[in-house]
Amino acid sequence: MSSPEKQAALEERMARLGIEEEDLHESFILGSGSGGQKINKTNSCVFLKHLPSGLQTKCQESRSRETNRYLAREALCDAFEGIKRDKATAQKQAIEKARRTNRKRSRRSKQRSVAEKRQLSEKKSLRRTPGQDE
Repeated sequence: MSSPEKQAALEERMARLGIEEEDLHESFILGSGSGGQKINKTNSCVFLKHLPSGLQTKCQESRSRETNRYLAREALCDAFEGIKRDKATAQKQAIEKARRTNRKRSRRSKQRSVAEKRQLSEKKSLRRTPGQDE
């Protein structure tokens, strides 16, 4: 069981992310895996779904249902923060890309581009058949 301080911190974190208890669908599933018969007889596995977003998590870290409830909520918060972080990063990247695209080219860059075009033009002129002088 998690301490009251940890529980309060988790509730504050959920409030900061906009996750409300009313939006969560929680169900308990029969456990499975190692741990003997006891784990297979009790509904200690927690399935948690955030209805508005559709995010879901499943936790069977511990044999205790209360600990699994806490850990499932923590995992859901982690998932929310990851999504928000990814959106913020993508937005920053889009802004930076637009800034780079709209930036004026330097004089040196323009000169280099013109020189490359001139070289390419000369190379193409050498490809012409001999009888086509203009």
